[in-house]
Amino acid sequence: MPVNALIGLQWGDEGKGKMIDVLSADADWVVRCQGGSNAGHTVQVGDETLVLHLVPSGILRANARCIIGHGVVLDPGKLLEEMDVLASQRVELLGRLFLSNRCHVVFPHHKVLDALQEEGRGGAKIGTTGRGIGPAYADKAARRGLRLHDYLIPDRLSSHLAVRHAQIREHYPQAELPPLDEVVAQHQAFAEKLAPHVVDTVGMLLDAYRRDARIFLEGAQGALLDIDVGTYPFVTSSNTQSGGLVTGSGLPPGAFQDVLGVAKAYVTRVGEGPFPTELDDESGRRMRDRGHEYGATTGRPRRCGWFDGVAARFAVETNGVTSLALTKADVLSGFERVRLCTAYELDGRSLETPPAAIRDLGRVRPVYREMEGWSEDISGCRTYDALPKALKLYVEAVEAVSGAPVGRVSVGPRRQDIIFR
Repeated sequence: MPVNALIGLQWGDEGKGKMIDVLSADADWVVRCQGGSNAGHTVQVGDETLVLHLVPSGILRANARCIIGHGVVLDPGKLLEEMDVLASQRVELLGRLFLSNRCHVVFPHHKVLDALQEEGRGGAKIGTTGRGIGPAYADKAARRGLRLHDYLIPDRLSSHLAVRHAQIREHYPQAELPPLDEVVAQHQAFAEKLAPHVVDTVGMLLDAYRRDARIFLEGAQGALLDIDVGTYPFVTSSNTQSGGLVTGSGLPPGAFQDVLGVAKAYVTRVGEGPFPTELDDESGRRMRDRGHEYGATTGRPRRCGWFDGVAARFAVETNGVTSLALTKADVLSGFERVRLCTAYELDGRSLETPPAAIRDLGRVRPVYREMEGWSEDISGCRTYDALPKALKLYVEAVEAVSGAPVGRVSVGPRRQDIIFR
C-alpha cells in the first residue's frame, strides 16, 4: 500500500510545490491535509508560473485525482478563484478535485478577528498572513465552526452566520463585520458552485488505500511552524508534522512508506520569531535577491540565513523522514565560503536539539562548520556527478548533520531542474 508523504523541514517556503508536482507524476491520488490559504506552493511549468494556495499541486498532472482533506480550513472564495485560474489553463477539475465534507469553512469574520487579534498583540505580533486561518482553527477547536456538509444547506449556513456575527459583536464591539445578508448571499452562491466537489473523502481515500492505489500526501507550511513542536507562539495553527498528514487525511498511522523532507540549502523565515542562523548582512540580502525570497502568499520579504542542521535534525527525527530533497542549491553558487550550523551553544552548554522556550532559542549561539563554496553555474546540471565537488561535499555535510540521506537536489525553478541521486 504505497503511501508517500512530503513535508517541509524548515519554516515553510522550502520549494515543496515543485517537488510535489514532480513526484506526483506517478500518483493516483494527491492529498492536501492541513493549513489553509495561508500556504503558497509555487510550480513553474514551461514559461508558466502558478501559485496554489489550496488546490494540491498534483492537479497539474492529468493522471492524478486530488483531495483537500478535512484537516484543511477552507476559504471558499479563495478556492474558487484558484479553480478559475486552473480552468483558464485548461486543467480539468470536475471528477478530479474533491473536497472533504468535514472541512471547516473560513468566513470573512475570521479575517476580521485575525486582524483584531494581531493588532491587540501590540509589539508581540506573530506576523500572521491575515487570512483568518488561526480564528478558523480556534472555532474548530471550540466546536463552533461550520463544516462543508452543513455549509451546503442554506438554512444551516445562514443561521450559523447570524449566531457568529452576534457573538462577535458582543465580544468585539469595534469589529467591522461586513453586512450579514451580503455574506450569506455570497456564500450561498459559493456553496452552489462547490457542491459537485464535496464528498466523503475519508471513505474515498480508504477505498483507494485498500486497493493499493498510489497515494501522495502533501504537507503545507513547515515542521518548525507546527502548533505543538514549532517555535511557539510564532507558529501556524495546525500540525505541520507528518502526524498532521494522518489526522488531516483519514489514513491510518503507519500507512507511510516514505516521508520526504524538503529543505532549502539555506534557511528562510517570514514574519516574526527566533531565527538562530539569520543573516542581517550582505550575504543574507544576496540570498534573498538571488532566491527571489518573497512570500508566495503575502509578498513579504523573507529573512535569510545559513542552513540550520540542529533544526533540520530535529525535524527529520520528529517526522520519521526517510530522505531529503535539498532545494535552491543554485542560489549559493558564487559564495566563496558557505556555512552550516552543527550545534547551538546556550549559557556555556552545547545543545543538539532546539530549546522549547523561544526566549532561549533567541539567545542560542550557532556553531558553524565553514566550507569552500562553488562558483559554477549549476542550473544546467542534470546528473549528480556533474555538480561541483564543493557542492557535493556540502550535500554530504547536510546529510551528516541532519541524519537523513539527500536523494534529490534542485538546481533551478523548473520541473526538469531536479537531480535524482
